[in-house]
Amino acid sequence: MGIPTIYPTGTTLFDPGKCWSGYTLFIARETGCALVDMNGNVVHLWKGLHGFPTKLLPGGQVMGSLGVRSPKYGFMDYMDVVQVDWDGNVVWKFDQYEYIEDPGQEGMWMARQHHDYQREGSPVGYYAPGLTPLVEGGNTLILGHKDVRDPRISDKPLLDDVIYEVNWEGDIIWEWVCSEHFDEMDFSEAARNALCRNPTMVVGKGEVGDWMHMNSISTLGPNRWYDQGDERFHPDNIIWDGRQSNIIAVTDKESGRIVWQVGPDYDGNQAVRELGWIIGQHHAHMIPRGLPGEGNILVFDNGGFSGYGSPNPGAPTGHNNALRDYSRIIEFNPITLKVIWQYSYEEAGFLPKMNNSDFYSPLISSVQRLANGNTLITEGSSGRIFEVTEAFEIVWEYVSPYYGINKNANFVYRAYRVPYDWVPQLERPDEKEIPKLDRSRFRVPGSVWKPEEGVVEVEGTLPYPGPQLCVSKVDEPKDG
Repeated sequence: MGIPTIYPTGTTLFDPGKCWSGYTLFIARETGCALVDMNGNVVHLWKGLHGFPTKLLPGGQVMGSLGVRSPKYGFMDYMDVVQVDWDGNVVWKFDQYEYIEDPGQEGMWMARQHHDYQREGSPVGYYAPGLTPLVEGGNTLILGHKDVRDPRISDKPLLDDVIYEVNWEGDIIWEWVCSEHFDEMDFSEAARNALCRNPTMVVGKGEVGDWMHMNSISTLGPNRWYDQGDERFHPDNIIWDGRQSNIIAVTDKESGRIVWQVGPDYDGNQAVRELGWIIGQHHAHMIPRGLPGEGNILVFDNGGFSGYGSPNPGAPTGHNNALRDYSRIIEFNPITLKVIWQYSYEEAGFLPKMNNSDFYSPLISSVQRLANGNTLITEGSSGRIFEVTEAFEIVWEYVSPYYGINKNANFVYRAYRVPYDWVPQLERPDEKEIPKLDRSRFRVPGSVWKPEEGVVEVEGTLPYPGPQLCVSKVDEPKDG
């Protein structure tokens, strides 16, 4: 990454003829939940609303949270999951998972939600034909936290992940606890040792081990694999991913057992090796029925640092032993593990080794398949949201202009594109093309460049060859 101190924000590129147009929803840092049109106009703002993430429902209502537990006592514990109407009124709320009494704080019920939730009707929380989230009624699947001790994992206190389901009345009707399935996860002896020593200790309520750090849950929904008789892909089953373990897995809703999994190691059979190491991933889900690529797994494979295993020069204790300095989006077949589509530095046109990290977000980020086959990518660390075609052409790009006060960063956890008709409160906006600028000639006021002046010819010079990089060939294969 080499982001300059000054660069444009807002919409920087828009080709209306190639986009799947709509509104884009995301959390504007320390501001609220913003809804922007394709030209970057903020058409609505739910000021002060939190969300990890926020999601829009048909009719202009939004889901999110009213606040987060003090970081002195909790780690990413959101107090509740709420549904808010267009005017900011809370029309549904759940916070009855655990009663919390932090020192010096008034006791209160909390959802302890983090990273994800899904409203019944939509498997993944974004638009797919005929798979619409319920607005009035319906169950909500929530990813939350639970404090546990489990000596099979570590002798240290653990911040465990739980998935629970609540009905519209607020009753918890199903729960799955991640640590209870530790023995199903195929950790090697080296990984168990590294995990035992350091289960990813984080601050909050003393220090606790955020050993799995799940960041995505969704149901599979109707799919061709189940239609063909593969019970592992029952529509009610839940796909989740663990950022710290590099695991993507499917949990059988009825039995609770893990019935499909990739990771934590990617050095096994040939199919897994060809899939390549998935590291620190986010937003793994099955592309829902009705969208191009339906049934395949889509994931933002961050790279960065994660995992448990044998020590190496970058991870002398074996903690965070998987390292990679670029990100990739991969869509793969869950049966063969064959990669169907990929977007990385290579497809973006960056040089290997030299510019790998020009597409890179080591934390957060997300990916959404759109109805026309394009893909919406949130490169979270840099606050960049962009839409790319199947042929890797960027047809829309937006850079968040919202920088926080507490931290000088414009990062975006996750963004969603929604159809215009999900927001009946607004007239369909006029769309104005924003052509791609020639960056070699783009200048800020006061900066000038006159390349035609002061030019002399040097006698005897040869033409410039293609790029030659130190200890690397431009066309060499990528690392897995």
